[in-house]
Amino acid sequence: MSGHVVALARGMRELVLAEAAESERIRTLTSAIVDEMWATGLMSAFNPVAAGGGEPSFAEMIETWIEMAWQDGSFGWIGIANLPSTFAAATYLSDEGFAEVFTAHNNRVAMGGQFFPNGQGSAVDGGYKLSGSWSFGSGIGHSQYVAAGFFPMDNGEMRWVSEGVPEMQVAVVPRDEISFNDGWYVQGLKGTGSYDYSAQDVFVPQGRTFGLFVRDPRRGSSPATRMGLMPVTAAGHASWALGVAKSMLDDVAELAATKYRMSDMASLASRPTFQKGLAHHVAAWRAARLLVLDAFTTAEAAVNSGAELTPTLRADMRAAAVYATDTARSCAEWAHLVAGTSSIREGSRLERAFRDMYTGTQHAFISEKVAIDSAQIWLGIIEDQFGL
Repeated sequence: MSGHVVALARGMRELVLAEAAESERIRTLTSAIVDEMWATGLMSAFNPVAAGGGEPSFAEMIETWIEMAWQDGSFGWIGIANLPSTFAAATYLSDEGFAEVFTAHNNRVAMGGQFFPNGQGSAVDGGYKLSGSWSFGSGIGHSQYVAAGFFPMDNGEMRWVSEGVPEMQVAVVPRDEISFNDGWYVQGLKGTGSYDYSAQDVFVPQGRTFGLFVRDPRRGSSPATRMGLMPVTAAGHASWALGVAKSMLDDVAELAATKYRMSDMASLASRPTFQKGLAHHVAAWRAARLLVLDAFTTAEAAVNSGAELTPTLRADMRAAAVYATDTARSCAEWAHLVAGTSSIREGSRLERAFRDMYTGTQHAFISEKVAIDSAQIWLGIIEDQFGL
């Protein structure tokens, strides 16, 4: 199926461009885009086959996300929010939970939310009483279910997996049981519906929960299902940043032929400093993309051969994602600067992409700490970091 999902995403270019401004205005993806994602099969494409997906390789997931983010930052962000969320739930939920969430709805399930354990689940008969507050629940504007990370609690005490490592779970909660606290008034990624939300003593049956770091699939046979949510999420963040940066580099290159800066008689494209800058940043972008593909496909191949997903392989993937994000941000900064006033006019993809880049790259998942943790594994200072 190589290239199939990328082609589905590419087929949405005209619609996404036409709807981008309206998505920003209403602060969540328009129904036209969401409906087309369902009509094409893109919304469920990353799912296990049992949940209506095609189990694409990491290379195909990465290229799909780059394409989506190239079209529009908010559309790309939905790609790295909704698609991994249903991938994880469909892969790791129990048979009972899968039947309730996916089978009962003919696999037409969109899911968003925050997987970090900002909630607590008090263990009760048959499940948990969930309470907590979560921020930036990307993609929940159009989701039927909301994911919420939590710490399981037994009589007020945390459960410990190992020394210093608490158990962390993800609850899958129907939309109408969640309280939305819409604070999504932001600089960029405005069209993602990334609302804050909360729950207070909401009962979640055991079957609608799964471990945050689980790598034992109930469904699906692709290596990704045996690698867990962290690598898929990391690949998404890296690909998203690369896609947004590529849109800016492409837009600046197109603009350069007709762009004249005030008091300059030569077009931007004819200036040697611009040519050198373009060569450098396009090359940096290509190198970052290849690093991401190499890190993730190397780990994927190891797992596919039956080898262990070692801490080093996990560190390699996470460090590649941080590096690609940093490189993409520097490409965006250069493109914004050389475009001059063309990059500040509201409504252009260039202006929107710049705002999106500096919003999306604030995410903790691709922070400096992740790079430091990865380096410490390479150096042998620590054996493992469970969060990678």
